[in-house]
Amino acid sequence: MNSKPFTSGPRENAVTITRVADRQWHALDDDLVVGRGYAARRADGRLFVSIDAWHDAPFDRLAEAMLAELPAPLHTVVDEADAELTARWLRAGFTVRRREWEYVVPTDPQDTGLGEALPPSGVTIVPAGQADEGLLRAVDRAIRDEVGATVGWQSMPAEVVTFPEGDTIVDPSKYAVAAAPDRYLGLIRVVTVRGPRIGLVAVRTGEQRRGIARALLAHALGTLHRSGFTEARAEVQESHHAASALFEGIGARPTSSNLELVR
Repeated sequence: MNSKPFTSGPRENAVTITRVADRQWHALDDDLVVGRGYAARRADGRLFVSIDAWHDAPFDRLAEAMLAELPAPLHTVVDEADAELTARWLRAGFTVRRREWEYVVPTDPQDTGLGEALPPSGVTIVPAGQADEGLLRAVDRAIRDEVGATVGWQSMPAEVVTFPEGDTIVDPSKYAVAAAPDRYLGLIRVVTVRGPRIGLVAVRTGEQRRGIARALLAHALGTLHRSGFTEARAEVQESHHAASALFEGIGARPTSSNLELVR
């Protein structure tokens, strides 16, 4: 456990930064915890940091200590509406890497217009929990390879990054798939922790623009609607115009945005 004193000014008490555990720091003012800092390496290898402090001085001292001890590059995510927190990270030398919009998506087919959105000929939708696990993992791997060869998987939301062992399907029961007779062409994942959230909808490159993504959304949202949910949430990167158009075309509305910052 390491401590470093940082004097915030001649009229203020000294703020001491203490590393209390691996990748965890506390800011102390006369033995009172006035801020906490954390670092965590996500599954794709990126190191994300966060600081919880009420005032600028503890935040700045925590940032200074953490940045001195952690390897670059470092990432963090903030609610864009939190201008004060964003300014603190910018002051610490971070810059905006990307913006991600959060959408609220209606589930009622009367609102989405997806009531008649059927898959193309020869394609069927396999409900969540009924997919063949081997074929599911194969299409997930193929889609990830296609994304990695173009925009890069690090451009995807944190929820869908590759896991260290290469096992990217955490819970097969959460996925519905679009199936051809010999393979799967696309997938959608919906989780219902703290309300339903569409974590991923993706279609193989050669099968896009056939209505498969709309059919997957129609199935997933219809299932949620029949289960009593009136809306779901989804995140879309600002530069992913096709995904934005897809969601906005079914009545989804952006409600907030997050910024990923990097130093």
